[in-house]
Parts: sequence; structure tokens; C-alpha cells
Amino acid sequence: MRKPVVALLGRPNVGKSTLFNRMVGKKISIIEDTPGVTRDRIYGTVQFQDYSFHLIDTGGIDLSDAHFNDSIKMQAELAIDEADYILFVVDGKEGLTTNDFAVRDMLLKAKKKVIVVVNKMDSKLAKDHIYDFYELGLDDYMFVSGEQNEGIYDLLEELTKEFPKIEEEYDDGTIKFCVIGRPNVGKSSLVNALVGEERVIVSDVAGTTRDAIDTTFRYHDHDYVVIDTAGMRKKGKVYESVEKYSLLRSLKAIDRSDVCLIVLNAEEGVIEHDKHIAGYALDAGKAVILVVNKWDTVEEKDTEMKKMKELLKYEFQFITYAPVVFLSAKTKKRIHTLMPEILKVYENSRREVKTSVLNDVIRDAYELNLPPSYKGKRLKIYFSNQVSTQPPTFNIQVNSKGLVHFSYERYLENKLREAFDFEGTPIVIQFKNKGEQ
Repeated sequence: MRKPVVALLGRPNVGKSTLFNRMVGKKISIIEDTPGVTRDRIYGTVQFQDYSFHLIDTGGIDLSDAHFNDSIKMQAELAIDEADYILFVVDGKEGLTTNDFAVRDMLLKAKKKVIVVVNKMDSKLAKDHIYDFYELGLDDYMFVSGEQNEGIYDLLEELTKEFPKIEEEYDDGTIKFCVIGRPNVGKSSLVNALVGEERVIVSDVAGTTRDAIDTTFRYHDHDYVVIDTAGMRKKGKVYESVEKYSLLRSLKAIDRSDVCLIVLNAEEGVIEHDKHIAGYALDAGKAVILVVNKWDTVEEKDTEMKKMKELLKYEFQFITYAPVVFLSAKTKKRIHTLMPEILKVYENSRREVKTSVLNDVIRDAYELNLPPSYKGKRLKIYFSNQVSTQPPTFNIQVNSKGLVHFSYERYLENKLREAFDFEGTPIVIQFKNKGEQ
């Protein structure tokens, strides 16, 4: 399913990052009083009632400072181009400026759905400016305080009321997987090798694939959709116009997928940005496979494979459960080893554990290693049950979730992985106080 994309735009220091954090529910954007702190687009996913959408926070548009603002203006133009809806944020405390009208002119040319969000309405000064904002000549206005969390619910309600009804693109049994990674690691070549056709343009020039491309195929009685994506570049380069928002489109591909193939280049080893890309898949709760491509370029394959496995275990400590596949998309050597892994991690991500068996495993783990006491209190576990899949998610009822140490949570996760095959998929453990829903 395709989620709508919403962009926050406005001049510097009107509170876009605070609004972003309120809507996403996490402190992702850097908040500082210095105008222009948010220099890169920040991406998040907002869940509201039955709706979900992508949210982009952009750098403030300051046309009075042309030298500093060139890249940010380009970011804003790309955000407008990609977004389905725009939240035009203005400062209720300061009132309108010439910069606000300049941003308004950019939005009018775009012909996108725009809601003017008058922020900082908790200020007494804001009441004096309230009618001035209608001078912008736009149709929809919402008055909020991101700082005080006032009007955010009403804003989300107004925004989502026009969202289209989202329908599934493919049948339930279709396994969707995406191919993600830095530019030029061989993603498009891998897609072509899997489907057996030259459906995706393959080139030695990094960034040839500009958008996510769906390819359907059938393999051993299962229907698959592979989503090839534009290579993810580092943030500092992502605003370049040639990228055409490849990062956001890759994030959308991750969102639509059941399994993510994180493609690495055997010639280059692991680069820091590879880990960032894997982090996007982890944040989305997706099953993952590490695919080491261009394995044909390696001489001492047996020795190097052992070394690479150790390196990957060290570099990707946050996804040690991810299987590793070594192959060459170019020569198709070992390509046959990939599809069985995709099917396996997909099935593991949908694994359901019987409540009685789950409680036996958790109780045995607890008795084997009692949690340490804290200020005379010790964590007690009463009952466990699985509440969802993709990723497998477990509720554990305890006497006080404040007594749960992260190391003990990790211990319980390891015990679950020992007892059940969750290779390739993250698992989520949610501790609840007794009686808590």
C-alpha cells in the first residue's frame, strides 16, 4: 500500500521540528532556537487513528540569506515535488513576514493541497495576529501550539480526512521484498538476475535507478514482488537534484515490503552508511537479509567468507539475527541461495507461538536467571502472550515494568530466539504492568 507523503514547510524558527516531533511521537528532529538548525530533510512515519503517512521536516526557507539557503531551498522544492500534502507552518507569535509570502508563492505554483498551520498559539501575542494570516489567501488554516501539544489532534484530523482509502496492491500470499543499499552495489543487476530479464536499467554510473520499480514473478509455487530502489546516498548529498528524492522513495519501498535485502559490495567491505541503511529496515520492523554482492571479485573465497562473516557480526551487532548470503549478480554464481532465504525469513516474521509454549519458555528463562533486585524489589513475570506478527510482538505482564533492565530484556529475547526460529526477523517485547492494556 502507498502511504501519503506530507511535508512541513516554512521560514526558519517557526517551530516545524517541534511539530514534527509531536506528530511522529519521537524526538527525531534537532530542536534549537538558532534559525536554520534543520539543514537536512528528516523523515518519519505518523500513525493516527486508522491512517498512516510519511512526514518530512525541511530546513527553513530564508530568501534573505541566499548564500546559506541555496541547498535548503532545493530541499524544499524537492519536498514540494514529492509531497501529496503540504503543512505551511507560520509563527503565530511573530506574525507574517515577507519570507512567509515568498514561501506562499512557491506553494501556489506547486498546486498541491496546503494547510496553513499557525504555530505558537500559546503566546499572548498570537491572539493579536490571528486574523492577519488570512492575508496569505489560502483556503485552510489550523491554529496550534507544538510546544504545548495544543491543536495537534485537530490538525491530524483535518489533514487525514481527505486521505484516499488505502487498498492492498497485491494478494495476501504475495511476498514483497525490496533491494536497498548504497548506489552502485549492484542492486539492479541483482533484480535482473533473480527475475531472469533485463527489466531494470543496469549501468556502472551510480544512481541510474531513480525510482522504486515493482517486478512481479513466480518462484517455486510462490508469488513474489521485488522492489528495486534508487541507491541511498549520505544525507549531505541527498538534496542533489539528480537524486530526485531517492532516500524517501527507498524508505517508502521498505515500508511496502515484507523482507529487505541489504546489498553490500564485497570489493569495498562494510561502510558506515551501510549500517545506516540497515537501521531504516530495523526501524520499520522488517525482516532482513545481508547480501554480499560481487563475490566473483574475491580470490580466496573460503577464507574471505569466514572473515566477512566475522566482520558483519561485528559491524551489524544490532541485527545479528540477519542471515548472510554471498553471491554474484553479474555471473549468477550462488544466486540460487537467495530465494530460499527470502522465503524462510518471511515465514519466520509471521511465526506464531502458542501461548502455553511461550509461557513455558519465559518461565524457564526466568527461573534459570532471576533478575537482580533493585531497592529491595525484584521483577516478577506473571503471563506472556504474542499479540502480532511482522515483526513477532510479545506482551509480558510484570509486577513493575520500571524494574526491567535492558540487559534482562535482551536476555529474554535471546531465550526466545533459542527456542523458536526467528532468524532474519526482529522481535518486539513489550512489558506491561499487571492489568495494563
